[in-house]
Amino acid sequence: MKTSPWNKDRTIGQKRPLQISHIWGIRIRLELEGKTRDLALFNMALDTKLRGCDLVKLKVSDAAYGSSVSSRATVLQQKTGSPVQFEITKGTREAVTALIKLGNWHSKGFLFRSRVGTNHHISTRQYNRIFHGWVEKLGLEDSLYSTHSMRRTKPYLIYKKTKSLRVIQLLLGHKKLESTVRYLGIEVDIEGLF
Repeated sequence: MKTSPWNKDRTIGQKRPLQISHIWGIRIRLELEGKTRDLALFNMALDTKLRGCDLVKLKVSDAAYGSSVSSRATVLQQKTGSPVQFEITKGTREAVTALIKLGNWHSKGFLFRSRVGTNHHISTRQYNRIFHGWVEKLGLEDSLYSTHSMRRTKPYLIYKKTKSLRVIQLLLGHKKLESTVRYLGIEVDIEGLF
């Protein structure tokens, strides 16, 4: 009996980052639909550049002090155990503030709470479903994007603008510059940089 490969007819490899037009398309739709949690989730995913497993576990206290959302935050990454600092932009602060007020969250609670149980965060699987809903509404090819596209988007856009690999390396918390080059999917002569 011959079986077909698991990746037959599937797009594999690195997923694409979102483009500026995609970002604004998703933001506008979420605002028009009044989806407070999804807008805060989308904006935080872009600003934090965290992996999905770290994003869904963010606590209110990671982003806010009392009722005020901070302009900078630091969290420990689950995969590497190293801290990563990020800026929370004005639009994201507004979206997170609206979410906290709407849900009457407390500081020790999860920012993106699940409807299941008490004080549980949404799962990475649920985040994936939410993300693919956004992509579908834009009419994009679903197989070309994943939740990791959110992590790649801001670094990709910053690199396009500045061409500074070191900045991207610091933003993502990579230990090696080679990892950052591979992550961005660009061709650079690393030895020529030093």
